[in-house]
Amino acid sequence: MRAHWGETAVGFVVLALAGLFLAYSLGVANGGRSGHGYEVTAKVGDVGSLAPGSKVTVGGVKIGSVTAVSLDPKSYLAVIHLSVDSAVPLPTDTTAKITSDGLLGGEHVALTPGGAMDNLKAGDEITNTQGAVDLFGLIGSFIRPHDDKAASATSSAAPAKSNDPYPAGAN
Repeated sequence: MRAHWGETAVGFVVLALAGLFLAYSLGVANGGRSGHGYEVTAKVGDVGSLAPGSKVTVGGVKIGSVTAVSLDPKSYLAVIHLSVDSAVPLPTDTTAKITSDGLLGGEHVALTPGGAMDNLKAGDEITNTQGAVDLFGLIGSFIRPHDDKAASATSSAAPAKSNDPYPAGAN
């Protein structure tokens, strides 16, 4: 009978340690911040695989997260809602760029503060933005150019006079 009480006590200790580990990991995942901040928006042409919960960084340090991604029906631009830690004031000329975490990783928003004297306030919009780059589309266009008609038209045209002092084939 005492063995059962011992097993129960060990079970409670394991559950308490698991709860402490969970609280610690949630604190680390949030960057040790209490979650209080201000929300700003940014409009970009392409968000790539950016999703709510993605990190927002300045100089590689996490200062917030993406809270929502939506579409502006008038301009057809993607609107990114960012929650930024209130301890990090950002100048009004801050630049937002969607960058990749790695070749196959997810994407996050990298902010580059400018030099303006005024800071962004809750509800403001970051106007200097750069959307995501489609890496696979870029590689595909390099391997297989889409401009085949222009290439064949220029090859059949008469050669243009060149000012090159060393023309090709001249010895």
